[in-house]
Amino acid sequence: MSASDPDSAESDDPAVATRHAIVIDMTPQTTSDRPLEGTVISEADFRLYETTFVEGADVSIGDRLVLAPTEEREEIDAFREVTFADLTSTARNELDYAIDAILEADPGRFLAVYNEAGPISLRLHQLNLLPGIGTKLRDAILDARKRGPFDSFDAVAERVDGLHRPREIVAERILEELQDESVKYRLFVGVGE
Repeated sequence: MSASDPDSAESDDPAVATRHAIVIDMTPQTTSDRPLEGTVISEADFRLYETTFVEGADVSIGDRLVLAPTEEREEIDAFREVTFADLTSTARNELDYAIDAILEADPGRFLAVYNEAGPISLRLHQLNLLPGIGTKLRDAILDARKRGPFDSFDAVAERVDGLHRPREIVAERILEELQDESVKYRLFVGVGE
């Protein structure tokens, strides 16, 4: 496995932020001469990586680790990008929990889709990319945000009639983008900060 780095800039550049990932799978270590391996999901852009961990790393599913810059990584030795199809059943099951933790840690980042989404074309709006959001709900969201930005997912649900699970809708869209590489318009996966 070759080491790769999602940040192309040098780490001594103050503009390069530390990027984190959440462990979603660990491969059982069958012999002591093989390094510990696992799978992580990047918090910044939801990319999936297969990893090898440094010798003696104490890592568990659900742990939040430094992905980049390289100099700040303590547990991850090397990683390479993988697709959803490459994930084990354990990793697929843990994705929901990892996505929920990412949404919980920075809700404002994901509220932006409700507060700032705009048209893609004359016939398609970014809000229509969210599962279950048709013309009627899209228009209701646009009308509600004219009265001010949404400051929480609860505010979205309260102010938009018929929209009961705005946070879960975002999570569903993230999973859809992870599962289907042919998705034409992406709101979250592979869209870095």
